[in-house]
Amino acid sequence: MAMPTLYGLKNCSTCQKAQAWFKQHGLPLDFVDYRDHPIEPARLQAWSQELGGWPKLVNRASMTWRQLPDERKDPQSDAQWLALIAEFPALVRRPVLVTAQDEVSVGFNEGKFAARFL
Repeated sequence: MAMPTLYGLKNCSTCQKAQAWFKQHGLPLDFVDYRDHPIEPARLQAWSQELGGWPKLVNRASMTWRQLPDERKDPQSDAQWLALIAEFPALVRRPVLVTAQDEVSVGFNEGKFAARFL
Protein backbone atom coordinates (compact mmCIF):
# COMPACT_ATOMS: atom_id res chain seq x y z
CA MET A 1 0.00 0.00 0.00
CA ALA A 2 1.34 3.41 -0.92
CA MET A 3 1.89 5.76 1.97
CA PRO A 4 0.86 9.42 2.18
CA THR A 5 3.46 12.10 1.61
CA LEU A 6 3.78 15.19 3.76
CA TYR A 7 5.39 18.17 2.06
CA GLY A 8 6.70 20.97 4.23
CA LEU A 9 9.75 22.44 5.89
CA LYS A 10 11.75 20.38 8.35
CA ASN A 11 11.96 23.24 10.86
CA CYS A 12 8.25 24.10 10.71
CA SER A 13 6.58 23.29 14.03
CA THR A 14 3.28 22.42 12.35
CA CYS A 15 5.04 19.97 10.02
CA GLN A 16 6.80 18.44 13.01
CA LYS A 17 3.46 18.04 14.82
CA ALA A 18 1.93 16.33 11.79
CA GLN A 19 4.88 13.95 11.49
CA ALA A 20 4.70 13.19 15.21
CA TRP A 21 0.97 12.44 14.88
CA PHE A 22 1.64 9.83 12.19
CA LYS A 23 4.45 8.30 14.25
CA GLN A 24 2.32 8.26 17.42
CA HIS A 25 -0.37 6.33 15.55
CA GLY A 26 2.11 3.92 13.94
CA LEU A 27 1.19 5.10 10.44
CA PRO A 28 3.69 5.20 7.57
CA LEU A 29 4.52 8.60 6.12
CA ASP A 30 6.98 9.97 3.62
CA PHE A 31 8.25 13.51 4.32
CA VAL A 32 9.62 15.88 1.69
CA ASP A 33 11.22 19.19 2.66
CA TYR A 34 10.35 21.37 -0.28
CA ARG A 35 13.19 23.76 0.38
CA ASP A 36 15.65 20.91 -0.13
CA HIS A 37 13.57 19.26 -2.88
CA PRO A 38 11.54 21.92 -4.72
CA ILE A 39 8.12 20.85 -5.94
CA GLU A 40 7.74 20.66 -9.71
CA PRO A 41 5.60 23.45 -11.20
CA ALA A 42 3.10 20.97 -12.69
CA ARG A 43 2.53 19.41 -9.26
CA LEU A 44 2.09 22.82 -7.61
CA GLN A 45 -0.41 23.78 -10.28
CA ALA A 46 -2.33 20.52 -9.78
CA TRP A 47 -2.42 21.09 -6.01
CA SER A 48 -3.71 24.61 -6.56
CA GLN A 49 -6.50 23.34 -8.81
CA GLU A 50 -7.50 20.57 -6.40
CA LEU A 51 -7.58 22.96 -3.44
CA GLY A 52 -9.63 25.60 -5.27
CA GLY A 53 -7.01 28.09 -6.44
CA TRP A 54 -3.66 29.57 -5.56
CA PRO A 55 -4.98 31.51 -2.53
CA LYS A 56 -5.81 28.14 -0.90
CA LEU A 57 -2.25 26.87 -1.45
CA VAL A 58 -0.33 30.05 -0.64
CA ASN A 59 -0.24 31.34 2.94
CA ARG A 60 -1.09 34.99 2.51
CA ALA A 61 -1.01 35.55 6.27
CA SER A 62 2.64 34.56 6.52
CA MET A 63 5.49 36.90 7.32
CA THR A 64 7.00 36.02 3.93
CA TRP A 65 3.85 37.21 2.13
CA ARG A 66 3.55 40.37 4.24
CA GLN A 67 7.15 41.30 3.41
CA LEU A 68 6.56 41.07 -0.35
CA PRO A 69 6.31 44.37 -2.24
CA ASP A 70 2.64 45.21 -2.90
CA GLU A 71 3.08 44.85 -6.66
CA ARG A 72 4.00 41.16 -6.21
CA LYS A 73 0.94 40.35 -4.09
CA ASP A 74 -1.49 40.19 -6.99
CA PRO A 75 -0.25 37.48 -9.36
CA GLN A 76 -2.42 37.33 -12.47
CA SER A 77 -1.29 34.02 -13.93
CA ASP A 78 -0.14 30.55 -12.97
CA ALA A 79 3.34 31.51 -14.17
CA GLN A 80 3.46 34.47 -11.76
CA TRP A 81 2.30 32.31 -8.83
CA LEU A 82 4.87 29.66 -9.72
CA ALA A 83 7.64 32.26 -9.94
CA LEU A 84 6.73 33.55 -6.47
CA ILE A 85 6.80 30.06 -4.98
CA ALA A 86 10.08 29.23 -6.71
CA GLU A 87 11.62 32.35 -5.18
CA PHE A 88 9.91 31.98 -1.78
CA PRO A 89 9.11 28.29 -1.04
CA ALA A 90 7.89 29.22 2.45
CA LEU A 91 4.81 30.78 0.82
CA VAL A 92 3.25 27.33 0.42
CA ARG A 93 0.91 26.50 3.29
CA ARG A 94 2.28 23.85 5.59
CA PRO A 95 2.06 21.01 5.60
CA VAL A 96 0.69 19.79 2.28
CA LEU A 97 -0.54 16.23 2.66
CA VAL A 98 -0.96 14.05 -0.42
CA THR A 99 -2.64 10.70 0.20
CA ALA A 100 -1.95 7.50 -1.68
CA GLN A 101 -5.08 8.33 -3.71
CA ASP A 102 -3.56 11.74 -4.64
CA GLU A 103 -6.02 13.69 -2.46
CA VAL A 104 -4.45 16.99 -1.39
CA SER A 105 -5.02 18.93 1.81
CA VAL A 106 -3.17 21.68 3.63
CA GLY A 107 -2.59 22.30 7.31
CA PHE A 108 -2.64 20.00 10.31
CA ASN A 109 -5.73 19.22 12.33
CA GLU A 110 -5.72 16.16 14.61
CA GLY A 111 -9.45 15.58 14.21
CA LYS A 112 -9.33 15.68 10.43
CA PHE A 113 -6.26 13.45 10.34
CA ALA A 114 -7.95 10.96 12.68
CA ALA A 115 -11.11 10.89 10.56
CA ARG A 116 -9.07 10.28 7.44
CA PHE A 117 -6.43 7.80 8.63
CA LEU A 118 -7.72 5.97 11.73
